[in-house]
Amino acid sequence: MAKLYFYFSSMNAGKSTALLQSSYNYQERGMNPLVLAPALDDRYGVGRVTSRIGLDTEAIIFQRDQSLYELVGARHREQPVHCVLIDEAQFMSREQVHQLGEVCDQLDIPVLAYGLRTDFQGEPFEGSKYLLCWADNLKEIKAICHCGRKATMVVRRDERGQVVKDGAQIEIGGNDRYESTCRRHFREAFQ
Repeated sequence: MAKLYFYFSSMNAGKSTALLQSSYNYQERGMNPLVLAPALDDRYGVGRVTSRIGLDTEAIIFQRDQSLYELVGARHREQPVHCVLIDEAQFMSREQVHQLGEVCDQLDIPVLAYGLRTDFQGEPFEGSKYLLCWADNLKEIKAICHCGRKATMVVRRDERGQVVKDGAQIEIGGNDRYESTCRRHFREAFQ
């Protein structure tokens, strides 16, 4: 029976690298992984999953209101899909997470979703919230704070390096805007 996996962490833990390694492992065995990425993540170009260490691959983009069950089902009818890999899974909707469960339960295709657990204010993203509730297996990928402790939080900074305390939950950016921290340094940043 296929399962829904959620690999979560703060930023800079290697989630995209792990996704790319999983994709490679499936391909090496002659299997067909389907790599999906949200259309709104355009840091490295739309339709690409790219890791900070330089690995990348093409991805099928999806919109927030698109049915992932229908997308995967259509691809599976064209050519057998052996695994679905999703980058930046925090950007999915509640309904899309539910649809991924249906991919596992109805199509018998395992789904590996990779994403952030919380935003820059310590609040869960919608996709992450429901993955934490509905995934069969939760796997934490560890990142490190500048102090050496495990980083579980993310701090957003403005162009001057000042901590941003308010604003839209979703703002695409990388190391230039976000810093992974432990809970202690996250709280200190907001004081």
